[in-house]
Amino acid sequence: MPPRFKASFFAPPLRALGRALARTPVTPDMITVTALLGTLAGAGFIASGHLVLGGILCWAFAMLDSVDGSLARARGVSSPWGALLDSTCDRVADGAIFGALVLWYATSQPWIARLALFCLVFGVVVSYVKARAEGLGLSANVGFAERAERLIIVLVGVILGGWGVPYVLAACLWVLAVATVVTIGQRLAEVRRQLAPQ
Repeated sequence: MPPRFKASFFAPPLRALGRALARTPVTPDMITVTALLGTLAGAGFIASGHLVLGGILCWAFAMLDSVDGSLARARGVSSPWGALLDSTCDRVADGAIFGALVLWYATSQPWIARLALFCLVFGVVVSYVKARAEGLGLSANVGFAERAERLIIVLVGVILGGWGVPYVLAACLWVLAVATVVTIGQRLAEVRRQLAPQ
């Protein structure tokens, strides 16, 4: 999903919800942790074979996770701690979703489990390259397979697969596997370009 589309489609309702929550005692950190706990619960359902319920829960709490930033901006309380907590919880949530797929398919369809593990590892690398580049004072905000896209692809596959649509989860994982590798290459190339002598 192109970033411009994401911004135009999701930003207005997220900003509105953030402004509404700013009038309550709810804090951005509360939303971050709640979203993580809900995603872990959804992953637990996926690991036990309840793919539709687990996928829907993970999707819902992934959307909730987008609200913490809107609330922080509405209150003017954005902080390095909040950014660190959010990124850490994101990595745990991603690991839980893909790890749940590995657990459920490890014996029945081990090749899907291996594919899910591949997507998990390379998805972490996608995020790592960006974070490491920013730590060096550079930018690597390029590529298709950002976190939102990765979650959309895998959860669409999980939910439709749970409804019995044949081959859809495998297809989504293959698309994600290719997309993450390409995105890593794009981000490394972008950092290399920035480091090249002018």
